[in-house]
Amino acid sequence: MAKKHKGPAIGIDLGTTYSCVAVWQDQNNTAEIIHNDQGNRITPSFVAFTNDQRLIGDAAKNQAASNPANTVFDAKRLIGRKFSDSVIQNDMELWPFKVVSGFDDKPEIIVKYKGEEKRLCAEEISSMVLTKMREIAEKFLESPVKNAVVTVPAYFNDSQRKATKDAGVIAGLNVMRIINEPTAAGLAYGLQKRESNIGKRNVFIFDLGGGTFDVSLLTLKGDSFDVKATSGDTHLGGEDFDNRMVHHLVKEFRRKNKVDLSGNARALRRLRTACERAKRTLSYDTEATIDLDSIHQGIDFYSSITRAKFEQMNMNLFEKCMDTVNSCLADAKMDRGSVDDVVLVGGSSRIPKVRQLLQEFFQGKELCKSINPDEAVAYGAAIQAALVSEGIKSVPNLILRDVTPLSLGVELQGNLMSVVIPRNTSIPVKKTKSYHTVYDNQSYVTIKVYEGERTRASDNNLLGLFDFSVPPAPRCSIPIKECFSIDSDGILNVSAEEETNASKKAITITNENGRLSREEIEKMILQAEIFKAQDMEFKKKVKAINALDDYLYKVRKVMEDNCVSSKLTTVDKEKINSAMIKGKSLIDNNQQEDAFVFVDFLKELESIFESSMNKIKKGK
Repeated sequence: MAKKHKGPAIGIDLGTTYSCVAVWQDQNNTAEIIHNDQGNRITPSFVAFTNDQRLIGDAAKNQAASNPANTVFDAKRLIGRKFSDSVIQNDMELWPFKVVSGFDDKPEIIVKYKGEEKRLCAEEISSMVLTKMREIAEKFLESPVKNAVVTVPAYFNDSQRKATKDAGVIAGLNVMRIINEPTAAGLAYGLQKRESNIGKRNVFIFDLGGGTFDVSLLTLKGDSFDVKATSGDTHLGGEDFDNRMVHHLVKEFRRKNKVDLSGNARALRRLRTACERAKRTLSYDTEATIDLDSIHQGIDFYSSITRAKFEQMNMNLFEKCMDTVNSCLADAKMDRGSVDDVVLVGGSSRIPKVRQLLQEFFQGKELCKSINPDEAVAYGAAIQAALVSEGIKSVPNLILRDVTPLSLGVELQGNLMSVVIPRNTSIPVKKTKSYHTVYDNQSYVTIKVYEGERTRASDNNLLGLFDFSVPPAPRCSIPIKECFSIDSDGILNVSAEEETNASKKAITITNENGRLSREEIEKMILQAEIFKAQDMEFKKKVKAINALDDYLYKVRKVMEDNCVSSKLTTVDKEKINSAMIKGKSLIDNNQQEDAFVFVDFLKELESIFESSMNKIKKGK
C-alpha cells in the first residue's frame, strides 16, 4: 500500500517554456487549474536577475529583450545533463545567457544579480519556477503547500528525473511522485471519459510541448489506467520550430542589409519573441508578419512568412514525430486501427501540419480536442496528487500502472549490455536473471547497472555499481542471480545472490553520479531562502516607496490649494516644502536605501503635515 501524505497537495507541470499548477477540489469533484498573479493559467518558465531584484514567470519573460544575458529559460533542457553533451553544446549557440562547465562537467549558468556574478545550476533555476508555482497555489488555497506531484517527459532518464526531484527539494517541496507527462494527460482524459462509462478504450496521447515530445499508449478500463508503451524525444518541441524560423530570418536580414545581427543578443531575443508570435498566428492563419523597428544598427526589419514555408522548414522535425508515433505502437504490439482515441496535448500540437500528419497516420481518425492541451498535464498531476493524499474523499479510486521508459540491465564481459527489464515494462515489476563468473578463481564481481537501448553498455547511462564477493572457483561454475525490482515510485533496487552458499548483497540505485550531493542541496536551499528574503525585502521597499510617493502627491495637491496654503505659517510651509524635497530626493535615489528608511520618512512627513493641518483646524 502506497504511503498517503497529509496536507494539501498540488500537481505541477514543470514545462520547458511554460509551467502550470492545479489542485484537486473535493467540493467540486474535479481538479482546478490555478491562475497566476497576472490572471494567466500558464506561467513562463523564465527567471531573470537585475540590479534590484529577481523575477520569475511573466515579469521575467516581459523584460527578456532588454536584459537577455541575465534572463534564463530552457532549464529543463539543461537539467540532468553534462556540459559536454552535444545537445547542450548546440543549444548554447542559441542562448543569450552564458553556460560554463562546473564541477564534474555539470553545466552552470552565469548571471549578474545586484552587481555580483552568480553561478547557478539547472536544478536551482527549476526550483525557482517550482517555488513560483507553489506560491500561486498557496495564494489560491490560502494555506501553506508542501506536497506536490511533478511531471517529467516520459523519456527523461534516471539522472533527469532525480535532478527534477532535487529541484523540488530546493524549492521546499515534498515531491510525492514524479510521473510521466503523457501519463498525467491520460489520467485527465480518462477521468473525463470515465464519467461517460465508455468501457475499454485504447488511448494514444500525443504530447508535443515547447521543448519535449512524448507519446504514450494507454488502455483505459473502468478505474484501471494501464500504460502499454511510451516513447519520445527530450529535445524536440516548439522551441526547435522557433529556432528554424529565427535562422531563416537572420539569413534574410543579412541578405537584405549586408549586416549580421546574430551577435546582438537583444536583437535575437526580440526576433525570437516575434517568431514565437508568428508561429502561433500560423496555427489559424496562412501568413504571419514580422515587423521590428530598429532591430539592429538602427535598421527596421519587416518580413512575412507563409504557413507553407514554415511547414517546409520544419517538415523533417514533423516527420520525426510520426516516426516516434510508429515506434510506440510497435513497442505496444498494437496496430493503428486498434487505437480508439488520439488525444492532443502540448501547445505545439496545435500546429495544423502536425495535426494533418497525425490524422493521416491514424487513417483519418478524428483527433480528440476535448481537453486543453496546455493544462491537461497539470490537471492529471493534480489527480495523482489527490490519489496519494490523505482526506481526499471525492477523487475516484483509480489504479495507474505506468511503464519504465528505458531498458535496465548490466554490463557483461566485452562491454555488452544485458537487458534485465526491457523498456515499456509495466511497473511495479520484479525480474531476475542468472549470470556466471568469467575468470578462474574470481573472488568478486563488479555489477554495473545501466539504462538505455545501446548494445555497448558504456554507450548507455550508468546508474550505479557495486562489488559482490564470490568463492574462488573455475570460471562459469559460480551462478549469480541478479534481481531488478522497480516500485510504483519508479525507484530501482538491484540485488545479487550467489546461489551456492546463499550470500546476498542489495543496493538501491540512487545514481549519485552527476547529481547534487546532500551538502550542495542544503547549500542551495539556504541560497533559495536568501533569494526569497531579498525578494520580500524588495517588494516591501517598493510598497514603501509607492506609499511615500502617494502621500507626497496628496501633500502637493493640498499645498497647491491657495485656501489651505494661505493659512499656513511661513515656518510650517518651509518645514513641509523641505520635507517634500527630501522625500522626492529619497524616491529618485532609492538604490542604496532599505525599506525602513522610506517607512520612517513617511511617518516623519505625516507628522509634519498633520501637525500643520491641525493648527489650521484649531485656528492657530
